[in-house]
Amino acid sequence: MKTENSTAWFESWFDSPYYPILYNHRNQKEAEKFISQLINTLSVPNGSSMLDVACGRGRHSIYLASLGYDVTGIDLSPKSIEYAIQFSNDKLSFEVHDMRIPYPKKVDVLLNLFTSFGYFDDDSDHLEALKAFRKNLNPNGIAIIDFLNINYVAEHLIPHETIQKKNIRFNIQRQIADGYITKTISFETEKKSYVFYEKVRALSYFDFKKLLDDAHLRILNCWGGYNLKPFHSQHSDRLILCITPSSL
Repeated sequence: MKTENSTAWFESWFDSPYYPILYNHRNQKEAEKFISQLINTLSVPNGSSMLDVACGRGRHSIYLASLGYDVTGIDLSPKSIEYAIQFSNDKLSFEVHDMRIPYPKKVDVLLNLFTSFGYFDDDSDHLEALKAFRKNLNPNGIAIIDFLNINYVAEHLIPHETIQKKNIRFNIQRQIADGYITKTISFETEKKSYVFYEKVRALSYFDFKKLLDDAHLRILNCWGGYNLKPFHSQHSDRLILCITPSSL
């Protein structure tokens, strides 16, 4: 059996050809619906500059650029960026980049979507990422962090599940332990066995609040789902934070 754990889980899993297969239900239509509602709610002016942090294969970035925004998508996965870069144009660019390091550009809006935070083993890395977010924002800029609601996840956790995608049976095991939500993904294809992992820090609203305070960022709004209804600590499935720089 081939176990993909010689590097950080997100480097091996996100760069594999099987990640987009398992998550192919996260499609462009879904991305456009959420982005449209978000842009309308925030009243983002035409021509604003944007940084899509951990952009993956670029589905959100592509749509934002089509609306006339100046968008840069960054991700640690070379394979994802290699795929996304085919959509580049004068309003849209992509680059391999680590979210813990400030990108050499300040923007009006920074996006971190689809639970693309909390991947690191040390909370100091999460703080470094938030500090980088701040450095990438213009003084009145805003950032959106789309995360899961740990209370909802704990209540609705499915420990074992099998998902069939493109003739591959993905066997998935989930647990919450030692402050992390972990997912083990095992499957066989082309006469080979694979095991990949996902590991996300179980950050609550108050955990985020502390990290944001330390990064000199403050919360402007908090929504509980892609419909942008108010966040409820028990009933909301998402924790979507709208933040901006605070005084140093």
